[in-house]
Amino acid sequence: MPLLSFLLYVFVTSFTPGPNNIMAMLFANKYGFKRTLKFCLGVGAGFFVIMILSSYFNLLLKNFIPKIEFFMTILAAVYMLYLAMKIIKSKNKNEDDDGDKNNRFVSGMLLQFINPKGILYGITAVSTFIIPYHSSNASLLFFSLFLAFIGFLSTMSWSVFGSLFQKFLTKYSSQFNIVMALLLVYSAISILVK
Repeated sequence: MPLLSFLLYVFVTSFTPGPNNIMAMLFANKYGFKRTLKFCLGVGAGFFVIMILSSYFNLLLKNFIPKIEFFMTILAAVYMLYLAMKIIKSKNKNEDDDGDKNNRFVSGMLLQFINPKGILYGITAVSTFIIPYHSSNASLLFFSLFLAFIGFLSTMSWSVFGSLFQKFLTKYSSQFNIVMALLLVYSAISILVK
């Protein structure tokens, strides 16, 4: 396995902005790091499930994905636009305490099943770097755990950023929300236009 290429792909793909990282940063900014931890754990758990599915059903997915890719792309873009709209409409921390219902383990986990970046990342990493070199159950489990752990670390990093700059981001919450919403809109448009 070309280890350096694999690690570069994994780290660059995991730590760049995407729905997981942007939502983790927003939640940490709004609710603090501790209250965002359950969302990050959900992201990690969901990501692990996606990696396991990618590992064991890679050949099936390889043949099946082109048939559903268009619909998944549309669904993902609509969801990202919905998140962008929710972010722009969100109020500051004191006025919107019921929004914490989205900052949960289950929300983080379910987000992975409609996150095109995560799904395509899993399929690409497994088909390109793992399956050609490793196919035992133990190695597939190990790589799935490794990829999920890296995904969890990236989400946690973005959460730490959101919580460290909480005062600054709260002071400029409208501008920050607009920038984050625009990043989600850009993500949605980029997956439609690819």
